[in-house]
Amino acid sequence: MRRYLIAGLLVWVPLVITGLVLKILVDVLKWFLQLLPGTIRPDALLGLDAPGIGIAIMLTVVVIIVLVTGVIVANIFGRQLVNAWESLLGRIPFVRTIYTSAKQVSETILSSQGKSFRKVLLIEYPRKGLWTLCFQTGSSVGEVQAKTGEEVVTVFVPTTPNPTSGFIILVPRKDVIELEMSVDVALKMVISLGVLEPQWKGGCSGSSIPASDVAQNGPNA
Repeated sequence: MRRYLIAGLLVWVPLVITGLVLKILVDVLKWFLQLLPGTIRPDALLGLDAPGIGIAIMLTVVVIIVLVTGVIVANIFGRQLVNAWESLLGRIPFVRTIYTSAKQVSETILSSQGKSFRKVLLIEYPRKGLWTLCFQTGSSVGEVQAKTGEEVVTVFVPTTPNPTSGFIILVPRKDVIELEMSVDVALKMVISLGVLEPQWKGGCSGSSIPASDVAQNGPNA
C-alpha cells in the first residue's frame, strides 16, 4: 500500500504544482482581460466564446509585444528612446527607486555576461560544521571589503522548497567552496528538500566537492 501511495504521489505532485503555476498565469491574464472594454475583448471581436480563447490571444499578444520591443531597442534609435524614458522616470522620486532596482536585478540575472547565479557555492552556515548550498550574486562590495579587511563575495541562500525567498550573506572568499554542479541541479535539490541528489562525475552521489578542496579545507569540507 505504501509503495502504491508513493508511486501515485510521484505522478500527481508534479502535475498539481504545474497546474497551480499555470492557474496563477491564467488568473493574471484574466485580470488583464477584465480591464479591457467589452467591445474590444478578443472573444467579442472574433465572435467566439470558446473557453480560454481570450487568454490564448492575450498570451500571444504579450509574446509579440516583448519580441517587437526587443527588436526596437536593439538599434540606436530604440536605445535613445529607452534612455529618454529612463531619464524621465529618474526624475520621479519613489518610482525612480523601484524602477532602478528592478532594472539592475533584471540586467544582472538575464545578462549572459553577468556573474550572478552562475556559480553554486558551499558555505558553513548557520554554524561551523554545517554546510549550506548558495549562489554567488556578486563580488564587488568595495566598502565591506575595505572595512572588514576581507575579500568577500555576496551569496544568496535560498529557502526550501521555495527558492525565490531567502537572504544574502557576505562571506570571505577563503571560506567559500565552489561546486561543479550546475545552478539548475542545485535548484532541483533545494526544491525537492534534498531528495534529488546531484550525481557528481567523480562517482559519489550527492557530493560535488573535489578532493583538492577536502585536502585544503580539512575533513569537514
